[in-house]
Amino acid sequence: MSRGAATVPGAVVFDLGGVLLDWDPRYLYRRLLDESEVDAFLTEVDFAAWNHRQDMGEQSWAAAVDALAARHPHRRELIAAYPQRFRETISGPIDESVTVVRELNDRGTRLFALTNWSAETFAGIRGEFDFLGLFEGIVVSGEERLGKPDPRIFRLLLDRFGLAARDTVFVDDSPANIAAAQASGMVTLLFRTPRQLRADLGLLGLLSTRPADDTGPSGIS
Repeated sequence: MSRGAATVPGAVVFDLGGVLLDWDPRYLYRRLLDESEVDAFLTEVDFAAWNHRQDMGEQSWAAAVDALAARHPHRRELIAAYPQRFRETISGPIDESVTVVRELNDRGTRLFALTNWSAETFAGIRGEFDFLGLFEGIVVSGEERLGKPDPRIFRLLLDRFGLAARDTVFVDDSPANIAAAQASGMVTLLFRTPRQLRADLGLLGLLSTRPADDTGPSGIS
């Protein structure tokens, strides 16, 4: 644990995709390609790097589609499908994680989100999931043109909302993002499962104690 254990943190910051929302581009592309072709397509167009650039607000999705399709013209339709049918990449909320958010809210914990997400696609889903309204603030990389694990976005979050790093817990499923948040002085929890998340928040005094049947490893650092 990267803080003294005597004080219960006053705020929790959540990543969204992979922690609270079940996002995966394969959910869409499995509808457009045979299962055996999906990963090959994503590798061919270097989807992860392309999507990350959009998460950083590099350009509009229309321009991004044109640029990538110019290099892979035979894949234009599949490339264009991603922003056009983005909602199909989200299967829905991760319900047990969302329950944790609701319980923290009921206990009066300040809640925030810090997400690497395109401003365009995030605007399209922002009003769909009611639990997003529980967050006092949401920092979206595409809106800031700055994203995790850049240390500047953690400082932006802390400064914007007047948060003390040592009093703020950051939850993410990316080890690189966790390392960057820890370097900023925040308390960090590497997300593996909702059950483990609840247990680790319990150890910090933020929720009820660890469930009796949870014997998984702690992600607190």
